[in-house]
Amino acid sequence: MNKHAVHQLILEKLVADLDIAQRAAQTAYETATHEENIAENKYDTLGLEASYLAAGQARRVEEIRQSLLRCETLNLHPYDDQRGIEVGSLLGLEDEHGRQQWLFLAPDAAGLKVDVVGQPVTVITPRSPLGKSLLGKFEGDEVEIVVAGARQQFAVTEVK
Repeated sequence: MNKHAVHQLILEKLVADLDIAQRAAQTAYETATHEENIAENKYDTLGLEASYLAAGQARRVEEIRQSLLRCETLNLHPYDDQRGIEVGSLLGLEDEHGRQQWLFLAPDAAGLKVDVVGQPVTVITPRSPLGKSLLGKFEGDEVEIVVAGARQQFAVTEVK
């Protein structure tokens, strides 16, 4: 798996998500400001509800824009077996039940998923418990995290 290709897919997904969010924000704004949605009495709240939605959509647009900017400015380096896993690493993990997954450690856009030839890759950040525990680890290392009181163990199978 090529981390530059994964990075490019992440950028493309963020651009597509930004476009969708911008269109949704524009639609919500137009609904909130449309003359038919002016309140006629105190129980007529359609315009108010639409304005809340528009504000939320605008925040979402800005969040995606910031994620895109942080991911665009990410400099990818080859894996350095002296420094270990760092932001920009693409890595394979195996849990204690033998299930494998691919993760991309990015500065932002946590939870985003891209598909690389049928293989899902999930974006995580160093702010997550797993991301934080992976920083500085090496191929073959094991990490352990506790999520909602449940202990989970993972082995790092591959790093790029």
